[in-house]
Amino acid sequence: MTRSADDASLHTHAVLSLVAREPVRADDQPTVVGRLQRLCRVARRDLAASGVGVSVVSDRGSLLTAAASSGRSAKIEELQFALGEGPCLAAIASSRPVHVPDLMAEGASTWPGYAAAAHRHGVRAVFAFPLRAGAARLGALDVYRDQPGALSPWTSARALGFADVAARTMLDAQESGAMVTGLVDVSETRFEVYQAQGMVMVSLGVTPDEALSRIRAHAFLVDRPLVEVAADIIARRLILEPDETGS
Repeated sequence: MTRSADDASLHTHAVLSLVAREPVRADDQPTVVGRLQRLCRVARRDLAASGVGVSVVSDRGSLLTAAASSGRSAKIEELQFALGEGPCLAAIASSRPVHVPDLMAEGASTWPGYAAAAHRHGVRAVFAFPLRAGAARLGALDVYRDQPGALSPWTSARALGFADVAARTMLDAQESGAMVTGLVDVSETRFEVYQAQGMVMVSLGVTPDEALSRIRAHAFLVDRPLVEVAADIIARRLILEPDETGS
């Protein structure tokens, strides 16, 4: 075993021990989501972060927010699905960690919508670590900080350990059939988005991508969660109008 592999193994074992000792809270889910919730809480403290979130890739290829260290972190994690851009998506696509030590200086040109929205929520630096199983892309673990600055080599290695344990947790759950059950509530919120997308497609005569882009744009403009805007569209409390240009 090489030195780097040995260090990675040590971090993984340390993370497993920390997560095992994390107390179960009353609002923790009894499934894999609960285990990921505890992992996020431990990671926030251990990595000296302001927040940690885990997002997973669904069977349909969309991003699901599985767990977060707090409600605030869950809202920040949701931004990437709502806006369709961000370091988490980049880490999943590239299968490589994405480090953004200064969000506005380094991320604004790459993800303008996400950078501005995350900055409003107090995020100044973000680091995304892919969750992988061989060639399969499972999702990503996101680490947020409220001050700009790079991760130390130790912290970066430790974050990789948390990502490894998160991936193992998901794989174990998939083998036991608990993964689908654990994420069903999250998936239902995504179904609302797809339902609203279909309604906008019909009413405006646009493509699926254009319909989703319009819903995302409205959610961003009014600073509301995407699922809430989708629910209003489904209930016909909100009707998106065609552009004045007729596009």
